[in-house]
Amino acid sequence: MSTLKPIVVWGHDMGPNPLKVHIVLEELDIPFDYKIISFSDMKKEPFLSINPNGRVPAIEDPNTGVTIWESGPILEYIIDQYDKENKLSYDTLAEKYQIKQWIAFQISGQGPYYGQAVWFSRVHHEKLPSAIERYTKEMERVRSVLELHLSRSPSGWLVGDKMTVADLAWVMWEQIGTLILLFQDIHLEGKYPHYDAWYKKLLERPTVRKVLLSRTKSLRESGLAPDAPDPF
Repeated sequence: MSTLKPIVVWGHDMGPNPLKVHIVLEELDIPFDYKIISFSDMKKEPFLSINPNGRVPAIEDPNTGVTIWESGPILEYIIDQYDKENKLSYDTLAEKYQIKQWIAFQISGQGPYYGQAVWFSRVHHEKLPSAIERYTKEMERVRSVLELHLSRSPSGWLVGDKMTVADLAWVMWEQIGTLILLFQDIHLEGKYPHYDAWYKKLLERPTVRKVLLSRTKSLRESGLAPDAPDPF
């Protein structure tokens, strides 16, 4: 990878989706330039020429000339283009599409519901108990899906016999989900033992620890979650 030009990753220092990309690039030892952009600058040029949706992450790859936004396709692009040794992936048909399946569930079933739980419990100007309850229950429902699948997985990973990008795609939002539950004094430890064991293995990854420590520091300093506990 030493001959590669750094991939430009547009993100910010608190949101989970750019940091998913950060973790995977670190795992594959791919050089990248992480550019932090303010929320206001996401909504105007020149960033709208990169992502017309005005969100992060987005990447620009000078090695291929490819620009992509949305975290799921970004992760799949990085794997297809750069994980030639299948460190975080498989080249067998079933496993390849099972990875896509779990990434799809992460971006459709985990991220949006967890994000709404954050909004209504920590950001929204008015406390709406019914909204907080709905999205908190959805967070637990998603965990129950993970628990069921992991209870049937001999390896304890989502796909095959090793950790893949499918697992790493989940870790940042799971960290946020854990914080939101703690802020509401909801403790699920022991209720989903296979999930707990899986998540613990993810937290032990050096790349995950590095990114989570950085994000916790940003949460505390920003004032968004000054009471954010240590992530481990």
